[in-house]
Amino acid sequence: MAEPVQNFEITPKLLLRAYSIGMFPMADSADDPTLFWVDPDVRGVFPLDGLIVSRSLAKVVRSDRYEIRVDEDFDGVIDGCAGGAPDRPSTWINSRIRRLYHDLFRQGHVHTVEVYEGGELVGGLYGVAIGAAFFGESMFHRRTDASKVALVHLVARLRTGGFTLLDTQFVTPHLETLGAVAVPRRRYHRMLDRAIGQKGDFGAWPRERPMSGAQALAALAPQKSA
Repeated sequence: MAEPVQNFEITPKLLLRAYSIGMFPMADSADDPTLFWVDPDVRGVFPLDGLIVSRSLAKVVRSDRYEIRVDEDFDGVIDGCAGGAPDRPSTWINSRIRRLYHDLFRQGHVHTVEVYEGGELVGGLYGVAIGAAFFGESMFHRRTDASKVALVHLVARLRTGGFTLLDTQFVTPHLETLGAVAVPRRRYHRMLDRAIGQKGDFGAWPRERPMSGAQALAALAPQKSA
């Protein structure tokens, strides 16, 4: 389900309100200034206890081949997400999207997980945090498994910070292999209402204290009951 926004002014406050009721903005292309609201009939969600980490991916994560940073280079991440790729020649990230999410980043509502190799940004993701809900927006990679490593670190951080919902908007075949599931809109809205009413802390693991791959994998382990 989509509703046109056209030239209506969207403020960061309005955008946060839209997320809180299950809607998010998109554009048809990077060159199209028009935005439209989306509230899908079926929503993509990553169960925070259900991320699928293959042996090969776990090996890459544990090796610390990549350096992980958080909330340092929003512009670099959104540039990477907006750039073309062999399986994605164009994206929906236009100038209005960039401006809105940059403002939310400055306000502390948007967060990035960044993947570096030799000091070069080679992958990452960004999303919006409200309460105990995190709304994943986009991710990219320029090296093998870089975006998957970013996702592992994101889920580890969300679990550490008490988040209960990771929204991925849609389920693609790629995301499905990593554990994303599709839920009907009505069920998603119930999940969203619960998560919005709770408190998540993206900074529960301090950004100045890098999380190692082993620590990220440990954070994904099933929680022991008391």
